[in-house]
Amino acid sequence: MSPLGLGPWVDLMALALCITFLGYVMAILLPFLRHQKTAAGDPQSFEWHVLIPCLDEERVVHRTVTRMREMHPSAHVWAIDDDSSDGTLTILEDLARTDLRVHVVRRTPPQARQGKGAALNAGWRAIRRHLEMVHGEDYEKAAERVVVGVIDADGVLDPDALATLSGPTIFGDTQVGAAQLQVRMVNRGESGRIDAGDPEPVTRFGRLLVTLQDLEFRSVIAAMQHLRRSLGSVGMGGNGQFSRLSVLDLIAEQHGTPWHGSLLEDFELGLHVLLVGRRNEYCNDVWVAQEGLPSARALVRQRTRWAQGGMECLRYLGAVLRSRNLSTPAALEICYFLLIPWTQLVGSVVYVAAWGFVIRYAVMTPAGVTGWFAGGAWGLIPLIIVFGIGPLAVWGLVYRIKAEPGTGRGRALLLGLAYWIYSYLMIVSVWRAAFRIARSKSDWVKTDRVYQGLAKGSAPRAAGRAHPPSTSGSLATSAAEPATFTR
Repeated sequence: MSPLGLGPWVDLMALALCITFLGYVMAILLPFLRHQKTAAGDPQSFEWHVLIPCLDEERVVHRTVTRMREMHPSAHVWAIDDDSSDGTLTILEDLARTDLRVHVVRRTPPQARQGKGAALNAGWRAIRRHLEMVHGEDYEKAAERVVVGVIDADGVLDPDALATLSGPTIFGDTQVGAAQLQVRMVNRGESGRIDAGDPEPVTRFGRLLVTLQDLEFRSVIAAMQHLRRSLGSVGMGGNGQFSRLSVLDLIAEQHGTPWHGSLLEDFELGLHVLLVGRRNEYCNDVWVAQEGLPSARALVRQRTRWAQGGMECLRYLGAVLRSRNLSTPAALEICYFLLIPWTQLVGSVVYVAAWGFVIRYAVMTPAGVTGWFAGGAWGLIPLIIVFGIGPLAVWGLVYRIKAEPGTGRGRALLLGLAYWIYSYLMIVSVWRAAFRIARSKSDWVKTDRVYQGLAKGSAPRAAGRAHPPSTSGSLATSAAEPATFTR
């Protein structure tokens, strides 16, 4: 008799699923541990334009733009104000007045506040108009060596990022259409801060939550991306993604705009890059830093948006399976990713039901719970450790090896166990996303910033929603999105 009371064939199926999951963890872990450093190139071989979408970002945008210009003086910064109600636009226009490589794209109703993808499309149009004036008839040739990056308004880009992106295996390879950088958390504690001005969470729980997000991006997601590199299915993230302008133009020729309406517009763009026949790359050697969320409520809200965006992208399943530009392994991995939110929904129901059967059987066994446990049910403990907790807890040790070698072994083990618990927040997010879809809610829920003060030299908060006229390098966009340079 099965100790679960569900029959030996159910136990066998459960064991098979556990082994499959463990095998997947090993499949993403081994390439990650063997990773070799990416060779750098000459960033002067390319022209760099960075989009920074902004909606009520007065807390962080001044330091983001100034850091970007200080660390990467050759790059143009295109800050897109999406009808902010605070002092964001004033800060941006003050920066543009004194720096010829800072450009402001101003969006106004009714086109404004339609999501991050729409704001990025406005920035792409502005870059095109600018380069068409600069290069004239040579625009199409120039577009192949123009790289457009996306940095969040709280982002910090690694000083070595452009050199590494210029390397022979990234944009030095003409087949590469887009590349994603490693993402790390800027506010995860003293050892991880970019400079003394960066905030860190006040509470112990907040610090732990931010560290777990850093662990997730720099170990779990990074390892998944290494597997995808070998399969040809690398995905793009919303922060630290870089694309050739020529590829963005090609996607726009086929679909109207590079970015589309999904709440997961970053993955959607990367998918389109693959479908038009170019390759995505992942670079783990340079990074973009962003604020981690020290609140479980804010984290679930953010991940709900991501989960809903992933569910919306299921509509590309047919295109992926039909595409001649994707290998069979790449197509299968992408399909797996597209199905993850839906399998999590089903899996969580099965998981709860299975534990319900276990508890019911333990209680109803004539010998009682003690007799049930002694009769063979004790075998559940090693199974849970090896196949349930282990594949998630191991990432604490991986984080120590690949990301934070200063972390002690004991702390790494505790972080791994905390990550196992943390993973259940994603299940909550998936269910919230499903309810939002059922209620036909697709509005963009913006993530609040942690940073509480304006950087030195930034403009004071502006009252109300009235803004001064666009000046000195600004673009104004209306319903029809006309734009003119005033510089």
